[in-house]
Amino acid sequence: MHRGKGMKFVGDSRVPALSERKPNIPKDYSEYPGKTEAFWPNFLLKEWMVGAVFLVGFLCLTIAHEPPLEKIADPSDTAYIPLPDWYFLFLYQLLKYTYASGPFNAVGAFIIPGLAFGALLLAPFIDRGPERRPSKRPLATGFMLLALAGITFLTWQSVATHDWEAAANQGKIVAEVDIDTEAEGYKLLEANNCLSCHGAELTGGGGSPALVDTGLKPEEISEIAKNGRGSMPPGMFKGTDEELKKLAEYISGLTSK
Repeated sequence: MHRGKGMKFVGDSRVPALSERKPNIPKDYSEYPGKTEAFWPNFLLKEWMVGAVFLVGFLCLTIAHEPPLEKIADPSDTAYIPLPDWYFLFLYQLLKYTYASGPFNAVGAFIIPGLAFGALLLAPFIDRGPERRPSKRPLATGFMLLALAGITFLTWQSVATHDWEAAANQGKIVAEVDIDTEAEGYKLLEANNCLSCHGAELTGGGGSPALVDTGLKPEEISEIAKNGRGSMPPGMFKGTDEELKKLAEYISGLTSK
């Protein structure tokens, strides 16, 4: 037997000979039926079809249910109660607590959200175990459940404690009416401090109803001015019966054109 006959030397026995190497190309998809597919156009086409279905559904929803509109924002209306979108309600509720509002507003606005988002960013570096089942990852699972419970509770608290009736009244669009500020009835409203709740334009705000287009008779308005109704306490009007009659007739005659 001659030296080297039938043997191939490649310098390192762990490296296969060039003639035995397989070409560095991906395997054909037919070798994995039902398990994979080409990204273009098969997979991408399916993604586009799903996205199109959701887009059409969303457009149909916006057409069927028009978004609610409120009156023009009034920066001078200090009684207006703002309400953020639903995904910010938990932060809105957090800022109502004493430890996260007032002099501690930075705690609720920056420190607590910053710690939460910082922990979320550091999670991949802290929890580096190979396990995928939640039961095998108690630290990550526990923090996730704690965060979900906190967000759910704060959102529920914000919805439960919000005065929805007052919010609907304060944002209601009221037709503009030319208010005669020199009229005797308007002067009576001003003298009895009615404008602080019902507004200078008598369009209401902060839970107080508008005095325009009330649909009430003068007798009914007089009764409300004396005995109150809803959030309005009794005894707010301090004038005489004659002044009350003039005030009731003035309010009853405020109608939009």
